[in-house]
Amino acid sequence: MLRNLFANKPELKTPSEIGLMREAGKLVANALKMCKGMAKPGVITADIDKAVEDFYKQNKAISLFKGYPGKVPFPAVTCISINEQVVHGIPGGKVIREGDILKIDTACKLNGWCADSAISIPIGTVSDEKRRLIEVGEQVLNIAIRELSRCKWWTEVATKMQKAAEDAGFSVVTQYVGHGIGKLMHEHPQVPNYVNREVIKQDFKLEEGLVLAVEPMINMGKAETEVLRDYWTVVTRDGLPSVHVEHTLALTKNGVYVLTAEEDLVIKI
Repeated sequence: MLRNLFANKPELKTPSEIGLMREAGKLVANALKMCKGMAKPGVITADIDKAVEDFYKQNKAISLFKGYPGKVPFPAVTCISINEQVVHGIPGGKVIREGDILKIDTACKLNGWCADSAISIPIGTVSDEKRRLIEVGEQVLNIAIRELSRCKWWTEVATKMQKAAEDAGFSVVTQYVGHGIGKLMHEHPQVPNYVNREVIKQDFKLEEGLVLAVEPMINMGKAETEVLRDYWTVVTRDGLPSVHVEHTLALTKNGVYVLTAEEDLVIKI
């Protein structure tokens, strides 16, 4: 699968293009902030999705998820996944319950430029192990944010991400990876959160102008996943919980610009 993922060079962005992507990133950040406020026991996931859809419409942004091609086009503007659902959960009548891990992923295009981000939210009081899983997921993403401007090659970053997850006793999903992003949601390169022989062969250089959607998915149990009959929802094969977090990151001369942060955030070199 990974043989052709790095066939084309990354499409580097200018500072002005990164600035336009930041405007889309602000919308995504505000959409997810709204989701956090709504994420309470008793809420159905369709209501959260509807709120984000309305928010994008009000701000003249285009959802990048709704209608995304597949055996069945994706029907929503958010992916909402709960507990053992890893990614690509379809919002609907599912009720959020106390103790759940709720993952919300969304992306939009504004004035021709894209941004993509995801969060994992503990609902009410969660178990200590679920809370630790969420914390480790965020730590793994923060490693990428910190190391992106310090390393020369992506595999150096991915090695550190994978080690942090596995040292904590968790596993990294390998079937799904991050991606370049710009005028399109999915651009070259694809961005694994792990390293193996094939990934090393297809490594890419970290250079100014690179913009990546980095999105580690960390499982409490084993890494294996499967897709449900709805053609979209990815679940852990062992039924144990998973977390998914994501930011759109731009590598600039000043450091790593977190384009989907709520406030302007540049991690200095």
